[in-house]
Amino acid sequence: MADDTSDPAALDEGTENAALREALAAEHAAVWGYGVVGAALDASAQGQAAVSETAHRDVRDRVITLLAGRHVDPVRAEGAYALPFPVLSATDAAALAVTLEDGVAAAWVRVLDQAVERTTRELAMGALSATEVRAVGWRVAAGQSPVTSAFPGLTKR
Repeated sequence: MADDTSDPAALDEGTENAALREALAAEHAAVWGYGVVGAALDASAQGQAAVSETAHRDVRDRVITLLAGRHVDPVRAEGAYALPFPVLSATDAAALAVTLEDGVAAAWVRVLDQAVERTTRELAMGALSATEVRAVGWRVAAGQSPVTSAFPGLTKR
């Protein structure tokens, strides 16, 4: 996933850790954002938001543990995050969930680009795959098309 500007020789644990910290920040935002998503859904649809939030909490906790094991200070969660648009309906909530998943996917693509450890690449691939699976369900709920992304986490051009 490295772009033409990446120099593989320049990659080291420091660049990997910086990318992991960015992914952790995205995971914190997703955990917070799913609180907003769930609040805008009716009770019958809140389960999907709860499952998504739990998945992001689990990945967040894995990254915190990984960084702590490397003696790297983890990024702390913010008290609140700016929403990209008002969430006034269940469709808006689903669109926000798509935005959250796409943001997390982009962060994990960056980890893949900067990873030097095999275990980090495996973690990133698992997280990236899971974000796209969740995003597909949310795109359907938001009425978005296409519902899948050929290259999750990469900027659409």
